[in-house]
Amino acid sequence: MAKKEHVSETPATQMLRRHGIAFTEHPYEYEEHGGTTVSARELGVDEHAVVKTLVMQDETAKPLIVLMHGDRKVSTKNLARQIGCKSVEPCKPEVAHRHSGYLVGGTSPFATKKSMPVYVEQSILALEKMYINGGRRGYLVGIAPGVLMELLQAKAVHCALEE
Repeated sequence: MAKKEHVSETPATQMLRRHGIAFTEHPYEYEEHGGTTVSARELGVDEHAVVKTLVMQDETAKPLIVLMHGDRKVSTKNLARQIGCKSVEPCKPEVAHRHSGYLVGGTSPFATKKSMPVYVEQSILALEKMYINGGRRGYLVGIAPGVLMELLQAKAVHCALEE
């Protein structure tokens, strides 16, 4: 189990507190390019319950956020079709940073620099609790998935690549 330590506030946790949202804090040892496999292992949780925050863009370079299970990939074709775009692709790390204000590996969907539409893989909403980035590398927050709809006006989509 990851050692418990105090984590200073991030824009994401400040936003959650401001809205009275209950969350648990889960700091862990961050590994470069380790992704959700590492965070799930470090926290002792199922990788399916760890949600990645992906900053993507449509064919006009308009940014959007996609929330996906840690153990699944996004079908950009399905996503584009469902949100009425020609195409969707991941942003380059420096572009994602510019839009979100967070470093890649520490991107939270909460309190992003730019307001972006948020799309959440439908099955995430069925989780009892999800673990999502709290605004810095090596730091997840445990939260009820319904908060995404409530706080971010996220739209549910079905865009996980079928295994």
